[in-house]
Amino acid sequence: MPPATSASSRPSQSAEDYLERILELMEGKGYARVVDIASSLNVKQASVTSMVQKLAEQGYLNYEKYRGLILTEKGRAVAHRIQQRHATLSRFFSLFGLDAATQQADIEGIEHHLSPDTVTCLADLAKFFEQNPNILEQFIRSRGKARRP
Repeated sequence: MPPATSASSRPSQSAEDYLERILELMEGKGYARVVDIASSLNVKQASVTSMVQKLAEQGYLNYEKYRGLILTEKGRAVAHRIQQRHATLSRFFSLFGLDAATQQADIEGIEHHLSPDTVTCLADLAKFFEQNPNILEQFIRSRGKARRP
């Protein structure tokens, strides 16, 4: 396993959200424009332009005003890592029957605070539960018993 990335060399939480959304737009539409990013993140275009310029300065994307943007290899790698982390958390939480809205809110709340090692551990635990459904069921039943007043 590669060493954990230091917090100072990682993009900010907000930058990670932008990179993830840009990749989603590019995968879905084939391109990402400031107006599309603003709409999908429910923020002002000026805010997107500012962040896009910062991401370009940091080497995560190439941006030309009025022309759109393209993720660099570095930006694409970060965005894929974020997507994978998000998918891992979604897979993990869905095992326990949490509704989609709760899952999404919880994932957005914690995903930027987990180390790669922790995400790997959660992925391994999800795999363990998937391969041992009787243990998962036993755990779910034990939670129900613990919740009784």
